[in-house]
Amino acid sequence: MAVEISFSGDSLASAMLEDRDYMRQPDYYRPYMSLTAALLVVNAIVFLVECVLSSNPMRLVPDNPFFYNYFALSLEGMEHGFIWQLLTYQFMHSGLLHIFLNCWAIYVFGRALEEILGPRKFLILYFSSGVMGGLVEMLGALVWPSHFGTAVVGASAAALGLVAAFATLYPERELTLLLFFVLPVTLRAKYLLWGTALLSMFCILFPGSWLAALMGGNIAHAAHLGGMLTGIVFVRQFLQGRWSWPKRGIPSARPAAPREFAVSRAGKGKFWRSAGGQSEEELPTDEFVKNEVDPILDKISAHGIQSLTAREREILEKARSKMAKH
Repeated sequence: MAVEISFSGDSLASAMLEDRDYMRQPDYYRPYMSLTAALLVVNAIVFLVECVLSSNPMRLVPDNPFFYNYFALSLEGMEHGFIWQLLTYQFMHSGLLHIFLNCWAIYVFGRALEEILGPRKFLILYFSSGVMGGLVEMLGALVWPSHFGTAVVGASAAALGLVAAFATLYPERELTLLLFFVLPVTLRAKYLLWGTALLSMFCILFPGSWLAALMGGNIAHAAHLGGMLTGIVFVRQFLQGRWSWPKRGIPSARPAAPREFAVSRAGKGKFWRSAGGQSEEELPTDEFVKNEVDPILDKISAHGIQSLTAREREILEKARSKMAKH
């Protein structure tokens, strides 16, 4: 399955989103090679080394027992204190198709997320998804050893963490999937995420089903779920801060009364607010952006540009035009 991201959308929203703290790459850091490309190169090098040191290098199927005993993720390794396996397993793969599919997902979604998040947050997202996916798989091995007993290799959990993060940031973004690299299918990012999650859950609950057999018997579905959950939590909690515990004893604030804004009136660096046709109040640009523009940008990042009302689009457009003049 190949994926192509369609970047159709509102250029205004894209330009304004780049001004957010969590959507901007620091100006002081410009890597010579993108981290996405570096991850692809490292995965390829490790795979080639595995193949060369295998019993039959030409088969491109790594089978060196030393690598699997010490660097693949396994419950036995965790019991022996091989904590590094939570990282090293992410760079090992069982075959050519395995590494190709994972690297393709990293390439497609990694490029977009690295540009959005910047290098530091991108690496945190990638490796935390892989580590959490591995931990969920090991938890499954403890609870259900007959189904999760084998060693785990591959970047699937990390790659699906990228997919989940992208779908959480841009749920309405249209993606074109090439099923079997032939049949094009277009769907929204949120449907790709939930479809993949449901597929993994089904294969875990019904390992003997025809669908699980079609997917393959050696797929770490629990690791996939752990990676996807990490991607969602990373965006919702650490980027958008949308999840928080309710405070006891503090009543919820009443929704603010509707306010209309007129930003076309002359005035350097100022916006004018009128409520219900009453007297106008002059607002500094910073206050206007914080109170009115930022919530709209939060809505875009959470639900996509398609979720905006006509009035919200008008506020963004007028605000952009106003600020561009000063």
